[in-house]
Amino acid sequence: MKYSMVFSAALMALALGACDRPTVVTPAAVVTVPVPGPAGPTGATGSTGQSGVAGYTGATGATGDTGATGSTGDTGAQGQRGRTGGDTVVIVPASPPPR
Repeated sequence: MKYSMVFSAALMALALGACDRPTVVTPAAVVTVPVPGPAGPTGATGSTGQSGVAGYTGATGATGDTGATGSTGDTGAQGQRGRTGGDTVVIVPASPPPR
């Protein structure tokens, strides 16, 4: 009897496992898209914002140092003393005759 109950349980499991199970068909979900209404009135204009705070003025810079004076240039060489005239003769040509 011990074997007959085990054999019956195994046979019943195989018999029920071989049955056709019906396929469950779920209907497609109907999606309703809402249609938007007309646009609403335009909103009021917002108020103007406050002006910002003025920034600080920077400090004045220090005055620079005065530059050094340049050195004086050299004096040029002195020329030779001129000679006095000697026996130089200047010839002035005669003026051409009038025409």
